[in-house]
Amino acid sequence: MNTIGLDIGTTTICGVLVNCETGKLKRRITLPNTSAIPSQKPYERLQDPHIIMKLCKNILDTLLDEDKDVSAIGITGQMHGILYIDSQGLPLSPLYSWQDERGNLEIEPGMTYAQKLARLTGYPMATGFGLTTHFYNIKNDLVPRGASKICTIGDFVAMSLVENPKPLIHSSNAASLGLFNLLQDSFDAYALKKSYISPDILPEVTDKLVPIGKTINGKIVSISIGDNQASYLGSVSEDGSILVNVGTSSQISVTIPKMISIPGVEIRPLLNGKFIAAGCPLCGGDAYAILKNFFEKTAHMMGTEAKDLYIKMDRAAESVFYDEDPLIVDTRFRGTRQEPFIRGNITNIGTNNFTPAHLTLGVLKGICEELYQLYTAMSLPCKSYTKLIGSGNGIRKSPLLQKIFSMRFNMDLSIPLYEEEASYGMALMGLCLASGMDSEKVRKLIQYKEVKTHE
Repeated sequence: MNTIGLDIGTTTICGVLVNCETGKLKRRITLPNTSAIPSQKPYERLQDPHIIMKLCKNILDTLLDEDKDVSAIGITGQMHGILYIDSQGLPLSPLYSWQDERGNLEIEPGMTYAQKLARLTGYPMATGFGLTTHFYNIKNDLVPRGASKICTIGDFVAMSLVENPKPLIHSSNAASLGLFNLLQDSFDAYALKKSYISPDILPEVTDKLVPIGKTINGKIVSISIGDNQASYLGSVSEDGSILVNVGTSSQISVTIPKMISIPGVEIRPLLNGKFIAAGCPLCGGDAYAILKNFFEKTAHMMGTEAKDLYIKMDRAAESVFYDEDPLIVDTRFRGTRQEPFIRGNITNIGTNNFTPAHLTLGVLKGICEELYQLYTAMSLPCKSYTKLIGSGNGIRKSPLLQKIFSMRFNMDLSIPLYEEEASYGMALMGLCLASGMDSEKVRKLIQYKEVKTHE
């Protein structure tokens, strides 16, 4: 028996085919997410759900044509963003992605829409959260006429595959929209009333891993799980582990024994009544791309062309790794969800360390340090964690970044064998639905490559 996992990312869409007896990844297809909609408004980040649906079907059709022994399809995708659908389940709007910044616009002098919504409701709200976006759209008469529900892009794809007119949304996605009571596992009715958001626009919520139906050829389709949780389920074989992910953004995730409040950290639903604490820098791995772009512009200014920069940057940073007078780089170049207007900085600049090599190493260490500080906040009220797991291309492709993380956390680093952790995790969850196996037992199929670098 085989299953498919589908991950609808911001920049790529990935499908994997997994053998359910061995956990072996048999085939992977990754396509660019070409759905971005150009906008004259600099704060808008929109994607076309029709293009996304077409790309998903192309991947699924290819995998299903190659292997007839597929029993289930697990779905995940980018969280926080929303689209509006009509009573038939058809899209009435673009996808307002998690990167949309309309929530940072001012609703009144000195106060943004996100801050206003947080003040009205008592919930920590940020730009990009689905209900922050919806709040802005309400205030500016931008909600499409005939809108019946809002949902995430993963919910839309899942319901479309089984031709359901109404979305059923998992707690992991529901909580990402904001104004969600984790203890009651529902949107907060009082907070909605205070913010003039009708509860009728919100989808039905469940905290269970359930099938939402079958495709026309009889394949079980899972409810969509948030991509952070799906990546955790595809990377971590047992609790007591720290998962650090560095890709375009970065995240650090751990399971926690109970619902607790941790400053600067989101508490998110997982499965079976468990939660994960997630720290989510807004820049993360993109900080390295920003530095690369800086070097490219510098080369252009000098009348030359820069090639193979990531390799050269890593090599340069390695050459000053043990320098005792480093540059200290704060990589919060896009702020944080709690402080959107804070910016990064460079300190400890001296006559000997103001070099491209030191700057490169400082950025890499800054990416790690932002996650480590979040881990410190997480580990104080929680149990100790004994295993460090690294995922995302930023870690996978950089032995130097692997060494930085291993040394900073003082743990050997394990890297999941298969790269597409979120789609792989949903393929495993598809196995749960198809076979009735417990999710924790299924996660034992995860295999690792060990990286011992911290000594």
